[in-house]
Amino acid sequence: MNKIGVGIVGYGFSSTTFHIPLLQTIEDYEIRAIVSSQEEKVKGSFPHIEVVATMDELVQKGNIDIIIITSPNTTHFEYAKTAILHGKHVVLEKPFVVSVEEGDELIALAEQHDVMLSVYHNRRWDNDFRTIQKLLQEDKIGKIYTYETHYDRFRPQVRDRWREQKLPGSGILFDLGSHLIDQALQLFGIPEAVYADIINQRPGSQIDDYFHIILHYEEMRVILHSSSHVKYTGPHFSIHGEKGSIVKYGMDSQEEQLKAGMKPGSEGYGEDARHRYAILSTEEKEQHIPTEIGCYENYYKGVRDAIMKQDRPPVTGEEALNVIRIITACLQSSQQGTVVKLNQGN
Repeated sequence: MNKIGVGIVGYGFSSTTFHIPLLQTIEDYEIRAIVSSQEEKVKGSFPHIEVVATMDELVQKGNIDIIIITSPNTTHFEYAKTAILHGKHVVLEKPFVVSVEEGDELIALAEQHDVMLSVYHNRRWDNDFRTIQKLLQEDKIGKIYTYETHYDRFRPQVRDRWREQKLPGSGILFDLGSHLIDQALQLFGIPEAVYADIINQRPGSQIDDYFHIILHYEEMRVILHSSSHVKYTGPHFSIHGEKGSIVKYGMDSQEEQLKAGMKPGSEGYGEDARHRYAILSTEEKEQHIPTEIGCYENYYKGVRDAIMKQDRPPVTGEEALNVIRIITACLQSSQQGTVVKLNQGN
């Protein structure tokens, strides 16, 4: 295989901001076709890329090795299944699917057809999360008692878009919650139980726009929070342990940089401002910890190696499905007002 032939489903914000710019920085990929109803728009930026109208047309193309699905969440299962049945590797934009049953079926199908299946949980490569992960791995504050992370926004007005329509997989929990849950699972594994408060706060909102989740791990509590009514944000991460605390303000820079046209390899890409360095506070001293460099491109380098070298995918289907399992438990908890215990065998 000289280059990995890429087909992309969708030409919206996710595709043009997160996927295409990263693929363009890795020479082993070649984008060959895009499914879009906006052919003129696609051709305006990428005149050499073929535009097709449907998923069925895309999967018939012999020069396509992997299909990246960035279409609405309700299409993820159907499109991924179609791609897998045609022998194509698959990357799905998060969330993976909208139910555990759909995820189970896709994982089984991918194994049967010997294709790679992965989900774009890019926030594992955020500069701030990589910093927190490194500090915890180095045991800087000892046993953790409280881990709290916020993904807040100020979006008080309801928008007319599919993400805010009452559809399976819509709402802030499936959207931003997928990021926070995946990060927590990377650090601490599957919790013993969850408690969640998930509501619609904005007038006229059809979907959840606020959540407060508590994941139970013996004495440790992991708090994941998001709201659409936060104009002045507090810490992004607050972690407290037996030896001290870690506090980190500010969000990873890569989304804004990609939106501005920067790409991995550009000067300053993935870097953080000095005034937003994490604060590590112990009884001995307080110090500012330089932020690790963000590197979303490492996700697609991992996908490349999974296809070309049969390495483990950077995000496996099972890891992505664990996120959906936690989301499902959170919805149950919020609806019932109870703590929901989890099967530790997952």
